[in-house]
Amino acid sequence: MTTENNLSENEEQKPSTEVQETVETIENTEENHQEEDPDAPHHDSIADLSLADALKEMEKIINSPNAGERYREFNVLKEKANHTIHDEVEDKKHEYTDAGNALENFSYEHPSQSKLSGLIHIFREKHDHFQKDQEEEQKKNLNHRQSIIERLKSLYTNSEPGVNLFKSIREIKEEWSNSGQVAKSEFKILNNNYFHHLNQFYQMLDLNKEFLEQEYSHNLEKRQHIIARAKELEHEPAVQKALNELQYLHKLWKEEAEPVSEEFREKTWEEFKEISNKIHERKTELSAAIEAEQNANLEKKNEIIAEIKKLSEPKDSPNHTYWQNSIKRVEELRSEFLKTGSVPRKLSNNNWNDFKSILRGFNTTKNNYYKSLKGSQQQNLDEKMKLIQTAKDNMLSEDWDLAVALFKKLQEDWKKIGHVPKSMTNKIWDEFRDACNTFFNNYREKSSASTDNWKENYKLKKDILEELKTISDEEGSIEKIEAIKTSWNNIGKVPRDKMAINSEFNKTLREKLKLNKINELELKEEGLSENQLTDKARKIKSQISDLEAEIVKLENNLAFFKNPSRENPLLRDTYNTIDDKKAHLETLKQNLHSIIAGE
Repeated sequence: MTTENNLSENEEQKPSTEVQETVETIENTEENHQEEDPDAPHHDSIADLSLADALKEMEKIINSPNAGERYREFNVLKEKANHTIHDEVEDKKHEYTDAGNALENFSYEHPSQSKLSGLIHIFREKHDHFQKDQEEEQKKNLNHRQSIIERLKSLYTNSEPGVNLFKSIREIKEEWSNSGQVAKSEFKILNNNYFHHLNQFYQMLDLNKEFLEQEYSHNLEKRQHIIARAKELEHEPAVQKALNELQYLHKLWKEEAEPVSEEFREKTWEEFKEISNKIHERKTELSAAIEAEQNANLEKKNEIIAEIKKLSEPKDSPNHTYWQNSIKRVEELRSEFLKTGSVPRKLSNNNWNDFKSILRGFNTTKNNYYKSLKGSQQQNLDEKMKLIQTAKDNMLSEDWDLAVALFKKLQEDWKKIGHVPKSMTNKIWDEFRDACNTFFNNYREKSSASTDNWKENYKLKKDILEELKTISDEEGSIEKIEAIKTSWNNIGKVPRDKMAINSEFNKTLREKLKLNKINELELKEEGLSENQLTDKARKIKSQISDLEAEIVKLENNLAFFKNPSRENPLLRDTYNTIDDKKAHLETLKQNLHSIIAGE
């Protein structure tokens, strides 16, 4: 081995200058090409997440083994969740004030707020623990790297004869490359110290030509491999992937590919730097692609806003069905809007505010409609109560020509009247149905005794069948089907050659039940079951009791006249009424007897 005294002044400075220039050049390049952290979350993809998905992703991070070090991704998700909760609370506040309430009385706790707070608290504990562990790890790494520097220093100051310097320096450089991170405040001084002693080591070698050539050749080979990979990255379709890997190649160049002989030093660096610049120029491709995608998203979101606005401003007077369909459609549009990707940053806030504003406008218009609907529902209730009273007044009438037409008219008018308050719907329908059933049961009993009425029955059933065919799946259809089925059951026989109408009715009924997704057993109808016969008997008993009371009252009234005979013209109508009621009473008693006897 040659000694340091045998070296010329120029040869002593040569390795030192190369190592120093290599470090400074790469550091300057790194400053000019700042890359994104490859582990950082993709902000655009997180911006598209719903609140539930964002909370789910935060929970996944907390439950991951490396939760504490994923603070950047967690913070982006936290901001997304906070922003969404704030917007939804603002929506509730607008709905509250739009309903005419005072803002100072508004109070609302978002259902996801407590979960978000809990996740943040847990993550903060894990992140604190991670930082403490990282500080401990960095301290260990600092001590380890300082021990490597001491070994390097000893290699050129206290080297014993027979030591394989080539092998030893390789081991030291590899161990340095594989050592963990240290605190940023320590790294620069530590790194400069390492390269200082590395330079001193090369000077100690007195530029041993054989060793230095091997070292230069080894490092040149590494540089060539790095350059070859960088050339491949020029054609990498995923621009972001190319940029991230280029950053890693620069790290290898800095830590493992120096020094080389002077003739290759600038040449290889310039080649690598030129390729790096070309790859960085591809950022414009990435920016153009992102801009095109964001513009397309903006156009799509504006179309959604326009459609919601159109639904908020119907041309004709909207009804309940329109608003129910619109509510479903707006919810679909809202989901589609939130799933659509990001828009240009400078337009993002305006686009979002337009969306929230148009949603509030839709809800305000819809709420105003239903407020006005409450007043009309009360009017509808009053009209239906009048129909119920008319039905009750005439349900015992046997003037078939007038009464049948009257009850058909009552049923038609009932269908035409709009909605009533939900709390009264079943109650008034049961009252109206009972009155109609009472009349049609009585009519069927009277008319079925004579085949002369069979043709009339056929006409009634044909009308009911045509009415059934017009039923759709709109709101109130099930109520209409129940009324039609009950009316059908209350009509007597039809001529034998017309009995096919029963099969046609049953077929049409099954189709309408299927259309409205209801089982036939779920229909409220009056049939011929044992329970229904029992109910009919109960109603007949009630009618008998009422008739007997009316007859007693009329006969008591006759006692107030001095001459209560049938010849008295003033009392003739009263006696006829009593006779009619007694006849009706006898008929009811016979019908009750038939039901009890099972005839």
